[in-house]
Amino acid sequence: MSYDEKSQKTLVVVKAMEEALGANSNSMDKHFHKDFRWMGNQGCGTKNNLEEFRNNWQLPLRAAFTDRIYKTDKFLVDGEWASCFGHIDAVHSGEFMGIKPTNKRVKIHYTDFWEVRDGLIIDNWVNVDFPSILAQLGVDVFNGQGWEAFDRGEAEPPKPN
Repeated sequence: MSYDEKSQKTLVVVKAMEEALGANSNSMDKHFHKDFRWMGNQGCGTKNNLEEFRNNWQLPLRAAFTDRIYKTDKFLVDGEWASCFGHIDAVHSGEFMGIKPTNKRVKIHYTDFWEVRDGLIIDNWVNVDFPSILAQLGVDVFNGQGWEAFDRGEAEPPKPN
């Protein structure tokens, strides 16, 4: 198989998994390797197998956010690796990070990196923008000290000595 064919096959595997997630599939095992790991940023945690992914990510996300619309903005593929960035439009209808449901529509920005082995996803490195979600729900995790204040001219950025 050529490198381009391998890249295309990887993309097909990842897109099929994303489609299943978006359809609320409860049969995700056909997309993931038996040794699957999901490694998220702070607040998201690490899931060491498909059962942990389902119980500690997929179902809590469904409980906190309903009416989800998945939108991948761009895919990149490189052999057995694929990556994307995008967002989920959803309604905050269940508790999230201790915040009671607000029924606000939010954007959940994400970036994913997948490794595909034997036609199945074995590793998934994930960054979900929890600070942005929390800000949309009225919680500033940076207590007004986010560097966006520099961009708005509200604070002076420090400089090295």
